[in-house]
Amino acid sequence: MTLDRLANVLSRYGVRLRLGSVPRTTELRSVVIHQADAEPAETGDVLLGIGARSTAEVADWAVPARAVLAIIRNDDETGDEPEPEGVAVLIVDPAVAWSEVAAVVYGLVLEGRETEAGRGPTDLFAVADTLADAVQGAVTIEDHLSRVLAYSKPRQHLDPARVETILSRQMPQPLRDMFETHGAFTHLAVSNEPLFVPAQPEHGMTGRTIIAVRVGRQLLGSVWVSAPTPLHGPRRTALTYGARTVALHLLRSRASADLERHVESELVIRLLEGAADAATAASRLGLAPSSLRVIALRARLAEDQHAALLQVFERATTGFGWSRAGRSALVGDTVYTALPADRPGPARHWISELQAALPDQLTIVAGISGSARATELASARPEADECLALHETRPPGAEFPAYDESWDEILLQRLRTAGLSGRIPARGPVQELRRYDREHSTEYVATLHAWLQAQGDPVTAAAQLGVHENTIRNRLRKMAQVTNLGVDDPRKRIAMIIELAATDTD
Repeated sequence: MTLDRLANVLSRYGVRLRLGSVPRTTELRSVVIHQADAEPAETGDVLLGIGARSTAEVADWAVPARAVLAIIRNDDETGDEPEPEGVAVLIVDPAVAWSEVAAVVYGLVLEGRETEAGRGPTDLFAVADTLADAVQGAVTIEDHLSRVLAYSKPRQHLDPARVETILSRQMPQPLRDMFETHGAFTHLAVSNEPLFVPAQPEHGMTGRTIIAVRVGRQLLGSVWVSAPTPLHGPRRTALTYGARTVALHLLRSRASADLERHVESELVIRLLEGAADAATAASRLGLAPSSLRVIALRARLAEDQHAALLQVFERATTGFGWSRAGRSALVGDTVYTALPADRPGPARHWISELQAALPDQLTIVAGISGSARATELASARPEADECLALHETRPPGAEFPAYDESWDEILLQRLRTAGLSGRIPARGPVQELRRYDREHSTEYVATLHAWLQAQGDPVTAAAQLGVHENTIRNRLRKMAQVTNLGVDDPRKRIAMIIELAATDTD
């Protein structure tokens, strides 16, 4: 575990980093908590400065502990004082409890190598069972998007709404709309207290007591208890403490997931940039050495494009590494995924499944490269980018373009781009015919285009334009009087076809 990775994972929980002279590549292997009365002082790479009142004080504590990183909470300094020497300082948002910080730091530093290989099993189901016994009701744990993370064992009276939620792995939309009407999600966003929603027989639901699962100011999820009446006394207290326990588990799980995403992204970016060790990076990612495609994705969401992109990236990287076909990285405003696929079909299916798992109001535009080896993905990436740009010009619901099927459209798009940048000649037969058409209301350019596309066959060209074949012949004779077409020269015919394709906006 490096200082850079730990800081990146903790950054979403309100953490600021003051590096001093410590490199971001510094490796962290141990954690120690400051104890003023301990003799001799414990030593470790990371010091949890519980009780420290300033950056200077926690930096002084780090010296006898031989720590290269000190973590402080409730720091009110302005940041004007000099950077600490020989120790980096992470400043934690006061809203985040020390227990939450410690859970993440211990998990990442002491188990960093394990999380790079996979996130490991979750014990949230055991937590749900224990909490269900304490509150005497069936428990469901959901994330901030109302997706089911865990649930307790079946109890005596099965709630149809709960069963449907578990089977669907997320709250059904009619049920979600009902809770929205009762202010449940508004309550979760602002309060840490339980809220009771009475039974709704028309939705097959008995009463629900819900409580937010939060770390500091960030909502991670919620706990839902199926019980016909509100929870009071010890049952309410158990739910409150249970939500805090769930928060620690979700925080630890998310931190491990963030670390895995960070490692995966680094390796994928190396593949896309054509690093010398591309084959090794592909092997570490568990990707086959050949028959890979690069998929470039962007997300559209009316109110927040950045949130949409993060949702796409999170969904693309959800699940154990070995259970996912693709490996992804977020680069700028684009998610890139390296996917084993020798044909475009599996890649399109992967994108469709990804979109189906996202909110209905979020749409995806995507492009698919041609098939390539792991060492060729740097060349495949521009193909995916151009197919993505092509898809953005198509109407909603259009098929995701793949390079080996759409190379001709991409070539024409390149030519049009060149034409718009002023690289098409301002003079020549095509331009002279355009001017003549504007001045005399003729259709010579369209006729020439149709004739060239028909490879000189006036019958086919006439059918395309809806005129008689003799009309085509007459127009060609008149065009030859306006400009020197040179249609007998194969090179001039090719040049005119290219210019017409580059300036064709239909």
